[in-house]
Amino acid sequence: MIEHSPSLDRERTILVHQGNGRGDDHEPLEELRLLASSAGADICDQITTVRVSPHPATYLGQGKVAELGAMVAERDADLVLINHPISPTQERNLERELKCRVLDRTGLILDIFAQRAASREGQLQVELAQLRHLSTRLVRGWSHLERQKGGIGLRGPGESQLETDRRLIGQRIKSLRKRLERMSAQRALHRRARNRTPVATVCLVGYTNAGKSSLFNRLTGARVQAADQLFATLDPTMRKLNMPRHGHVVLSDTVGFIRQLPHTLIKAFHSTLEEVSSSALLLHVVDHNSPERRDHIEQVAGVLEEIGADHIPVLTVFNKIDLSGATPRAENDMDGNPQRVWVSAHSGRGIEELLRAVEQRLEWRDSRYTIGIPPRAARLRSVLFDWAVIHQETTTAEGGWVLEVDLPQVALGRLQSAPEFKFCTMSTVAPDAASALS
Repeated sequence: MIEHSPSLDRERTILVHQGNGRGDDHEPLEELRLLASSAGADICDQITTVRVSPHPATYLGQGKVAELGAMVAERDADLVLINHPISPTQERNLERELKCRVLDRTGLILDIFAQRAASREGQLQVELAQLRHLSTRLVRGWSHLERQKGGIGLRGPGESQLETDRRLIGQRIKSLRKRLERMSAQRALHRRARNRTPVATVCLVGYTNAGKSSLFNRLTGARVQAADQLFATLDPTMRKLNMPRHGHVVLSDTVGFIRQLPHTLIKAFHSTLEEVSSSALLLHVVDHNSPERRDHIEQVAGVLEEIGADHIPVLTVFNKIDLSGATPRAENDMDGNPQRVWVSAHSGRGIEELLRAVEQRLEWRDSRYTIGIPPRAARLRSVLFDWAVIHQETTTAEGGWVLEVDLPQVALGRLQSAPEFKFCTMSTVAPDAASALS
């Protein structure tokens, strides 16, 4: 992974946000402050400016660059953070003018990811994203980067140090992609194995710091790190979630989304985000107290569309109602399907309503059946108990069993393909009868 300066934890930093004059700049600047704090920066000042279009050479206007340069000198700043993606040329020119390091929003987010990635796959994904970002920024003005290799018998066009760096980065990117493709194949194999069972996958998505990990811990009893900071959790975590009537599902916690999430990260984390696109239901966790929650919902919807997960049913979960005093409740659409739930992951209020809403949204996946299993097909009885889909069981005079079960179509197909199934009998339970049995 790309080396980071050990002094970055306490680098004196100035924040810069340039608006276009068409909206409120407070929230983006506050988000930059949270990102900088998450990276460990010591924020000593900030500056906001408005410009219709960025300056092609320095991104900021010349007057604002001069003002920022004076602020850097006065504050003895080590780093300037720009709350926007800037070009390599703009970054180089700003560093020359300001006499300090300049980092844009993409570089800052990549640094946070590099600090937080714990699993080997996550570390490789971050390194790949960093190298892709770095490959576009090999434009430094140091003289040795332009010097040709040569000597007796080696004169000619040669290869500049800049070209060598590009070639080495390209080779490393190719190696990382191959390793991640192997890991992605293993993940796909595990996913296919889960799909052969009647266990649905429910995935938590949402804007970063909306409380996904806290809700995940509340629902599953896990101990995933949950902190009041951006991108506290990067590596996906899966746990079994026991449902009151549905048996159990697999609950997956994922990385939080953010506005202007770098495309290099989306590409690098594509294999991880495939878990989202293969889920049966998405729980979109929203910070109920954020004044920008509508914008956050739109940002998350945009990322879901980009990764091909916009077709999956969504249940919106408004979290942190303990801070606003809102009442825990569920809200249904015209057809009676839950669409929104208000909960507090911190206090646990509304969790029962959430579980009922999840079961209701997954209910369409199941049908009620009566299955007669003779003694020679006892293995299927064991399978059904492992799947936790049995509602009622009676023993026959011949030593067999009659089971009332709820099965999704994917599980029904697997059951019917078993060799022992030819000895069994099966019939569908009418919906009214199924309700009575429940």
